[in-house]
Amino acid sequence: MSTPGNDLRKMQAESDAEKTRLVGHHDLNGSGDGMQVVKHGKYLYVAHVGQSKMALSILDVSDPSNPRLLRQIPHAPNTHNHKVQIVGDVLVQNSEFISYLPITGSEKPVAGLNVYSIEDPENPQQIGFYPVGERGVHRTWYREAPYAHIAAPVEGCSSRGYHIVDLSDPAHPKRVGCWWVPGSKAGDSNPWEALDPVQNKLAVHGVIPRGDRAYASCTDGGMAILDISDMSCPKLISRINWCPPYGGYSHTSLPLPGRGLLVEVCEWVNGGRERNGDKRIWLLDIREERQPVMISSFPLPKPPKNSPWRSFHDRPLKFGPHNVHENYRNGFQSETLIFATWFNAGLRITDISDADQPTEVGHFVPPAPAGQEAPQINDLYVDKDNLVYLTDRVSGGLYIVEHRCG
Repeated sequence: MSTPGNDLRKMQAESDAEKTRLVGHHDLNGSGDGMQVVKHGKYLYVAHVGQSKMALSILDVSDPSNPRLLRQIPHAPNTHNHKVQIVGDVLVQNSEFISYLPITGSEKPVAGLNVYSIEDPENPQQIGFYPVGERGVHRTWYREAPYAHIAAPVEGCSSRGYHIVDLSDPAHPKRVGCWWVPGSKAGDSNPWEALDPVQNKLAVHGVIPRGDRAYASCTDGGMAILDISDMSCPKLISRINWCPPYGGYSHTSLPLPGRGLLVEVCEWVNGGRERNGDKRIWLLDIREERQPVMISSFPLPKPPKNSPWRSFHDRPLKFGPHNVHENYRNGFQSETLIFATWFNAGLRITDISDADQPTEVGHFVPPAPAGQEAPQINDLYVDKDNLVYLTDRVSGGLYIVEHRCG
């Protein structure tokens, strides 16, 4: 339910906030395991991690102080649908085996991309499905018709690759082209090598396209720039990798084309500091796309002076980067102000006007949800009206936060 006014004020008072203010909150009816979130008109669509029974929650946020839950759609057994993207009246959700949750029952996971019509925004109707074998679709970029750019297994490859899917006819999605990390398929020339014995997963995590270029996050293989002028045959232009000596797991590669920069987010995964190493949000100079250069990193969030922790690493549950607001066309867009989620360190807002010295200018960390040791702020959407929609990965639900930065 939506959090009442008195409880909301108490939650704000218990939050660690700078240049931010809690405006609204919803517990998503006990299914508070939020992941990707997008806004479409007055509607907010929240995809779920999969710990709860839900795949998608739809809310009316026309009054952000009183978000109203309109509908929830459950996920199939042993499947999660933790990403959601919308273009016009077409909504897509990934469908993937949940690798980090226990298997229940004998049902096989649904593996592919679900395509819905949202002509009635409150009642999505499935109209298409793009099947993908094995584990299914992980991350999806679908912000401009007709192409969806998805991370999913490619036949004959040992790790997840990149599909370009044509949704001109949403009822009949079809693949246009694909790419995979060199070495994933037998006989590949110039295979990539994992240099770190622990952080050694070389696979496509997600892709963000800009024009005839695509920026692929390749987990422990760094970031790759691809030429997609011929979508049937993406070609590698260049690659940069920092693992080792720094921690890997490239999650999001967000280009800032007006400045020739790219924001690179390295996700903190399970396994603690020994498994993760030094993971950061990096700023890369990609003006010469044949040779990307790492020029700076975002400051490490610090607990408030009166906290019991010297570092957020000392706080329970995960601490580290997860994702950034991806400059969606219908939302807030900036090449100087970056909004990022850091799990138990909440939302951090960073000014990169000086690309050599990123500076934190605001943050929001809610109190730990009931029964949870710390918040796990997971993903976000920033709207044009200075409102930030945040999800908690475990049980905290949805937070709506106003920022006064920039």
